[in-house]
Amino acid sequence: MSGTPERLEEVRAEIEQAAAKSGRNVEEIELIAVSKAHNAEKIREAMAAKQLLFGESKVQEARSKIPLLPSHLRWHFIGHLQKNKVRHALPLFELIHSIDSVDLAKQVERIGKEDGLFPRVLLQVNVAGETSKFGFKPEALIESMEQLLEFQRLSIEGLMTIAPLATDAEKSRPHFARLQLLRGELEQRFHLKLPHLSMGMSDDFAVAIEEGATFVRIGTRIFGPR
Repeated sequence: MSGTPERLEEVRAEIEQAAAKSGRNVEEIELIAVSKAHNAEKIREAMAAKQLLFGESKVQEARSKIPLLPSHLRWHFIGHLQKNKVRHALPLFELIHSIDSVDLAKQVERIGKEDGLFPRVLLQVNVAGETSKFGFKPEALIESMEQLLEFQRLSIEGLMTIAPLATDAEKSRPHFARLQLLRGELEQRFHLKLPHLSMGMSDDFAVAIEEGATFVRIGTRIFGPR
């Protein structure tokens, strides 16, 4: 059975193939190794294969795990961020992928100001309209964008989505394509740049890359089942 370093190399090779297929430079795409529910030892195995960027989705778990690991590792928060955990999350993560409401953005802005931080964030979009998922509806995000851009501390760098669970990766393609179109619409309408699209996980990351992903969030393919 292959270990974490071998699985990482397999995933990287597939990322390169997907980039080549879509005529993209592979250096535009960053792999986030989703380490939630995996211990520090598993993360060290990935480090041995030169993986430095990791994703966590629970603030409390990250607070206990990150101090056990080398300080040069990079951390992104990819889960639902509760407003009462914002103050703990901001110092730990270089990028928050999951700003899913104006109220949450307001809380991040307020705490960023109080603590002297300038949080880098992505806006989570519920492209498929699933009731079980967090995120702005596309139309609601367009309506809210002026208000979001008024926050002086937030650096809004792109969009994130989670496609509905499907056995066929091709079923995710329309959702990823819609996120890219929404990004273009927001950039044109509000005269800004949103360089990042965070989309694609273990089962559909190749399709996400073909549709423009700059971050792919992969856990099971790297670390095995939780």
